[in-house]
Amino acid sequence: MKPALLIGGALSALMVAAALLSLVWTPFDVTQVDIPQRLLPPGGAHLLGTDHFGRDILSMLMTGARTSIAVALVAVAIGAGLGVPLGLTAAAYRGGLIDEAISRGSDLVFAFPSLVIAILITATFGPSALNAIIAIGIFNIPVFARLTRGAALSLWTREFILAARTCGKSRTRISAEHILPNLLNLLIVQATIQFSLGILAEAGLAYVGLGAQPPTPSWGRMLADAQTLVTIAPHTALIPGLTIVLMVLGLNLLGDGLRDALDPRLKPLRT
Repeated sequence: MKPALLIGGALSALMVAAALLSLVWTPFDVTQVDIPQRLLPPGGAHLLGTDHFGRDILSMLMTGARTSIAVALVAVAIGAGLGVPLGLTAAAYRGGLIDEAISRGSDLVFAFPSLVIAILITATFGPSALNAIIAIGIFNIPVFARLTRGAALSLWTREFILAARTCGKSRTRISAEHILPNLLNLLIVQATIQFSLGILAEAGLAYVGLGAQPPTPSWGRMLADAQTLVTIAPHTALIPGLTIVLMVLGLNLLGDGLRDALDPRLKPLRT
């Protein structure tokens, strides 16, 4: 097994396991304020210390993982669920009005930085996890649409597609039965990459106060709350920051490992 796939899978599995475990158990109640226990260093009953409200950081990280993963996962599902059909349609009608409309729409979204679009949407409709999902999901749509269109165009010239057209199959049926199955490996890898970017975007929105709102814990807001405490309690910023880095790193390594494992062109030839 590739080292990247092994390390990335282990880091990703650890974060997902922590998020799932938080559904039924956390070491402490994340909504419990305990001022006498504020800013405790890691160790003892509070394994990773406490924040400025005396809340257990480990418990908040576990619950925050659930928030980040849920937001990023649904956002990727929105992007893939709308972007892939759009990309398939554009490729099936290459050069036509539909293709031109989808391509120019994707270019319009790409003309603005993703984080700026997300901030604009959440600032307009109000800060919440739902609006963060919508904002991140909107940017994912053209990513999947452009990727699907580009990969599908190369398949439309292949012999098995020409054979399907000779049999009288419609463009829609060919896209569903022949094009899409041959793109799944590529789409899975891209979904992994967008998932990591979604977690980073959710943390960024939460950092500026436009993501999930209190009392729901979020890694980004944990960083925002700790920015004035770095000199007196550095663990309150270092631990959530390191958690975000490890999660994004793990997903990127997982994506690279899946690409190497699923792409036959990257496999060494047998002698």
